[in-house]
Amino acid sequence: MPWDPGPVVSARWLAERIGDASVRVVDATVHLPDTGRNARTEYLQGHIPGAAFFDFELVADPGNPLPRKCPDRAHFAAMVGALGIGNDTHVVAYDTPGLYSAARVWWLFRHYGYDKVSILDGGLKAWCAAGRPVETGEVPAPLKDFVPGEERGLLARWPRVLDAARADLSQILDARTPGRFSGVEQDRYPGTRAGHIPRSRNLYWANLLEPETRCLLPEAILRERFESAGLDYDRPVILTCGSGLTACILALALHLTGKDDWKVYDGSWDEWGRRADLPIEGAPGQSGETP
Repeated sequence: MPWDPGPVVSARWLAERIGDASVRVVDATVHLPDTGRNARTEYLQGHIPGAAFFDFELVADPGNPLPRKCPDRAHFAAMVGALGIGNDTHVVAYDTPGLYSAARVWWLFRHYGYDKVSILDGGLKAWCAAGRPVETGEVPAPLKDFVPGEERGLLARWPRVLDAARADLSQILDARTPGRFSGVEQDRYPGTRAGHIPRSRNLYWANLLEPETRCLLPEAILRERFESAGLDYDRPVILTCGSGLTACILALALHLTGKDDWKVYDGSWDEWGRRADLPIEGAPGQSGETP
């Protein structure tokens, strides 16, 4: 098989490589608490043959009170090695909605200097629509050694985002729904304020997907969507969302359109919206500068 099939692969491409020991498929589905669904339970009930469950609660910083934050290099290596992923493995990540949380797997590996990672376009939905089989139960994973590369600087923390918000040092693009971005809707993360980071623009992540198949739109249309949202392709951009999941969809789509001067704000609104010392805009009576 080619070692560089690209960041997005089709169900057909993957079906031809099921059983190939050099390919590791992971189900990276996340369901937020307010959905009432359990991603691991659904994985056990049906997944792509040979797929391991990529648990973002484990592949995360254990010392951070916020969920699913990027782990350090050693913890990431240990967790992905336990999934049967070594430095000779090509990782293919998918999720059940089509594309929602799987892009974060792509981002995590890229952040740690590893490029042999792809997303299954359309996820489990596309796999099943193509008539491909699923299996149930846990899949044993051989323990492997994984050595991450050097960090590529694809992660932004709140001080850098604050500098961008104050001095327009970088663009900020928010992947949440327009209602949550504007503050008309309360955010789905308890304890967060309503609104958005000052100077940020909004591009709802689902607008980058084909509505029925949940596959990524063609590259030309992706670029058109970014430019329509006000993104300047000649300037760097920080990507944010609710908790660091769907910002990675923006990152993947930008990469596909040839733009790689971006960073994902890992804390996103789940962090920014909780902190009274950080400024917000968009919610009546709640906007203002940092003291």
